[in-house]
Amino acid sequence: MGASHKIDGLTPAEACRRQVEMAAEHMDIEDWVVERLLVTNREVTVNIPVKMDNGELKIFKGYRVQHCDVRGPYKGGIRYHPDADLDEVRALAMLMTWKSAVVNIPFGGAKGGVQCNPKEMSEAELEAMTRRFTWDISSVIGPARDIPAPDVYTNPQVMAWIMDTYSIIMGQTEAGVVTGKPLELGGSLGRFEATGKGVYITALQAAEHLGIPVEGMRVAIQGCGNVGGVAARFFERAGCKVIALSDSGGAVYNSGGLDVESVLACKNQYACVMGPKVEGEDISNEELLELDCEVLAPSALGGVITHDNAAKLGAKIIAEGANAPTTPQADEILHDRGVFMVPDILANAGGVTVSYFEWVQNLQNLLWSEDEISQRLNHILKHAFNEVLAIAQEKKVDMRTAALNLGVSRAARALKLRGIYP
Repeated sequence: MGASHKIDGLTPAEACRRQVEMAAEHMDIEDWVVERLLVTNREVTVNIPVKMDNGELKIFKGYRVQHCDVRGPYKGGIRYHPDADLDEVRALAMLMTWKSAVVNIPFGGAKGGVQCNPKEMSEAELEAMTRRFTWDISSVIGPARDIPAPDVYTNPQVMAWIMDTYSIIMGQTEAGVVTGKPLELGGSLGRFEATGKGVYITALQAAEHLGIPVEGMRVAIQGCGNVGGVAARFFERAGCKVIALSDSGGAVYNSGGLDVESVLACKNQYACVMGPKVEGEDISNEELLELDCEVLAPSALGGVITHDNAAKLGAKIIAEGANAPTTPQADEILHDRGVFMVPDILANAGGVTVSYFEWVQNLQNLLWSEDEISQRLNHILKHAFNEVLAIAQEKKVDMRTAALNLGVSRAARALKLRGIYP
């Protein structure tokens, strides 16, 4: 597969660079610093040979892109997706740098991807591919160097295979090489829910800021996996009406509020959100985005809110559970319409925050309680939200520009203090 397809005239990496350049206009920052932060440090592409169950050899393309490590080790997920390519992984690596900096945790940004369709692969094939991919990138990852995590279509089991393979290479158990591991292998309590919970926490902060009551607040969520499904449960428990949920096949809508557990159970059992016990009507993913609601949480893939549909969105608040779901052109339209944006590098930073907690626990051989983790996560995300909001109000810019301002300025300060060597 070639370069990423363009949305609103830009590839994912070009869109991320455009966002940084727009944020830099509101910052006192030297050109050479921006120049340095707009390029990646290292991009690794590997060809992964896998003997499939039918005896055939198949070669998969894998990527690990390391954007910036001036604030600490590289950090970022690995996704398994048919459309994964170098440009997309490059964009996501850059977003990880800003995300870690916005919540002020000592990580840089990286991302990984393998171009495959995990839905069409057996567990044995996925394990073989994962272990060979780990072997191929083992020289660039490590607990003090680059720490992968789960992302689209990867999970704790995949992290367990990576950790085991890396540990075999090192000749000792290296729990800290990945986060998002199973609890039995040094995973952290609260890690699985962290990204979705972060979407919920930051969306509630936005609602409070706008004076929108939480009880009965209508929420539409695109995606019902680790992010969307988890967020839906938290919104429902808080007394919100989750009026729509979707997966890649379509969406289900009920204006009076869905029974979230029924939808998720249906997804689990029948691999779709619409089933016999779900009360609601079938709608498309595109229609979901345009529903009249207080909160829209695009929590699946990137590039879904564009110049074409931004003017039709019916939400007051957008909380970006996915990475880069909104194009720069769409951002301008939404800002002009007064839609309150909680950008991805803030809204979905719960995952990297609890990944940091997991990494710290691994390095120190500690185990924190779920309460401790929940309190720390709440504190960090609310503090970051208030910092971003203060910048937005002071500089009279939208929340994404404010968040990028905060993230990029922290990375820029670290870069200037460390300098360019030699």
